[in-house]
Amino acid sequence: MVNRRRNGSRANGRAGRGGVQAQQRQQCKRSPIKALREPAIFSTQSGSASDTPHDKVTLAQARRGTPAHRPARVYADGIFDLFHSGHARALMQAKNLFPNTHLIVGVCSDALTHKYKGYTVMTEDERYEALIHCRYVDEVVRDAPWTLTPEFLKKHRIDFVAHDDIPYTSAGSEDVYKHIKEAGMFVATQRTEGISTSDLITRIVRDYDVYVRRNLQRGYTARELNVGFINEKKYRLQEQVDRMKETVRTVEEKSKHLVHRVEEKSHDLIYKWEEKSREFIRNFLELFGPDKAWHMIQERSGRVLQALSPYQSPSTSPSSSPTRGRSTSPVSQWPLLRFRSPPPKGASVSSSEGDEGEN
Repeated sequence: MVNRRRNGSRANGRAGRGGVQAQQRQQCKRSPIKALREPAIFSTQSGSASDTPHDKVTLAQARRGTPAHRPARVYADGIFDLFHSGHARALMQAKNLFPNTHLIVGVCSDALTHKYKGYTVMTEDERYEALIHCRYVDEVVRDAPWTLTPEFLKKHRIDFVAHDDIPYTSAGSEDVYKHIKEAGMFVATQRTEGISTSDLITRIVRDYDVYVRRNLQRGYTARELNVGFINEKKYRLQEQVDRMKETVRTVEEKSKHLVHRVEEKSHDLIYKWEEKSREFIRNFLELFGPDKAWHMIQERSGRVLQALSPYQSPSTSPSSSPTRGRSTSPVSQWPLLRFRSPPPKGASVSSSEGDEGEN
């Protein structure tokens, strides 16, 4: 019986813990959906309006996801001028410090910022609006204090403060978060290297002429840009010169492209001409070379002409007869008479010649 009760109590304990974990998971799921679908809220002057009891939460408890009845309230403050990815990444880290986090962001006013840090590009209202539309932010505190006091922490029920671990020297203090760190409420985040508000302003100042010309081209007046008459004319002349250079550069690129195409075409034509020349020479040699088709054609044509000729010699007479191709008249058939001059006196005459004389 005792064992059953113990087993039952263990089962109930496991069931209770399972229910708490399920509730925590549901809260973790609901929080980002709300932040994604609608802007964050502005904090009221009286602080947090929640009726949930605010018990002190340690860092270990917050990392385990307890207490179950409320999220861990994390506070992050700053100027957030020219809101950029470095700001967003810092807030993302603060939001993901614990399984169940309610992120409160404090934004300092223009008067406080101009006093302790310098002039801003964006107004305080523009910076407030930028923060409430960040997906990681649940609540925005306007006109946040430069140094956090115990009264402010209690008023907004803040459990932890998130910021980078580099000592922030300002307002006569070596580190404005020193007392937060000593109280065990500080949680460090990492800075994003390569981007900051000061870097962005440095880029604008460094390329001031470029941005002035850009805005003049887009329709801003010299008065709006606080540019004098002479500088305005200078910038507009530079713009015309740059346009002329761009036009010349474009023409050069097109001409280079055209010349390249002509060269390609000429190389192609020369290659084709060489191929045609080789083919012509090869065909000529095949036709007129020794023992080639042309000699065979000549031999065949000669035989055909010989067969069709009406003055062909008899088959018994040789082809080399001197009468070949001539008309056979009776005169040509007479015996040839040879006339000789009388021999000189005292010369001997052969018998054959004597016989011929006699005849």
